[in-house]
Amino acid sequence: MTSRRISALGAAFALTALLGPGAALAAAAPATAAPAPVAAATPPAAAASAAAGIPVFTNGHGLTLVPEDTQVHGPTDFTLTVTTPQVSGKHRIRILLPTAYGADPGRRWPVTYFLHGGGGNVNDVAAAPALHSDSMITVVPDGGLKGWYADWVMQNTAEGAANWQTFHLSQVVPFIDANLRTRTDRAHRAVVGLSMGGFGALHYAQARPDLFGHVAALSGGIDFGMWQVRAAVLATELNATGAWCASTTSGSAGSGRCTGFGPVVDSDAIFGSPYPVFGADRVWNAVDPAAPANLARLSGTGITLYTGDNDLIDVHTAAASQTVKGRLDRLGIPSRLVDYGNGASLAPTCNGGHNYGCWGPAFADYVPRLEAAFAAAG
Repeated sequence: MTSRRISALGAAFALTALLGPGAALAAAAPATAAPAPVAAATPPAAAASAAAGIPVFTNGHGLTLVPEDTQVHGPTDFTLTVTTPQVSGKHRIRILLPTAYGADPGRRWPVTYFLHGGGGNVNDVAAAPALHSDSMITVVPDGGLKGWYADWVMQNTAEGAANWQTFHLSQVVPFIDANLRTRTDRAHRAVVGLSMGGFGALHYAQARPDLFGHVAALSGGIDFGMWQVRAAVLATELNATGAWCASTTSGSAGSGRCTGFGPVVDSDAIFGSPYPVFGADRVWNAVDPAAPANLARLSGTGITLYTGDNDLIDVHTAAASQTVKGRLDRLGIPSRLVDYGNGASLAPTCNGGHNYGCWGPAFADYVPRLEAAFAAAG
């Protein structure tokens, strides 16, 4: 049976109800000039790292470095480029090191993985300065304009290979552990994300509780039982930016232009059919972060949720976060929900909406708590 498809017009409308932007970083995200690539030499990876004054990385775990595309933003802030058969094209990994990383070669460090929102990229982390901590390494892997942190059902779309979950969990995490001095136990590894990345963070923590002992989702699309969340996924598949695109900036921080979500793909491409007819939406249900069976996998994990409720997007992320919190409570799993409403209780920059004016201060509240949890783990 051919599944029904949501119309582009309907998806465009739904996008105003819930979208996962790195795009909604809006004016709160500072513009940063792209640094010049480091020149390649022989052997290219080692030479590029040495010239840039950053740690030497080697290929492995299915990742191949593209050393000529290395970017250095500062002595402890740089971006690698890699290729992998799991995801078509080149993909960046931005890495923020503690200031003392080079001066203290005997020390190993906790690691936090930051997952950006839809329409965003690894440079969105510049809008959340708290994530550049002197107590931990922060890793920001490319999540695609609409990757949704999933291994796609369809691998033959205009996007090509799209196994984002495999790329991140089976390749990036062990690649980072092999190349940097990390603490590799779950008590010293966190995954955090916002909007689309909020889904990704909670989903990854559930999929691999052996990897992540801490998770935070900010304004996350974390309840696939809500039609607004499913509609947002479909809208990104159809690149239906609509009125949202005209009223916000998109893409890299402060770019002032709307890049959208890349080529149009089938509305069943990522999670299969979204329609609850004869079990057609089984993949959606299997990965739903709000499903009690998935939430039960977070026992023993530090869980934090942040959301506002003061625009057409966060009114729905607030509902999703409250559902998740309520189900965690019923399961007896401790968690912390910060619903900052119109933003007045969080920061002067926060209007309670879906933007870095709120997410930046939310991370400023969260990161010291995470640092304390890392320290308490020994």
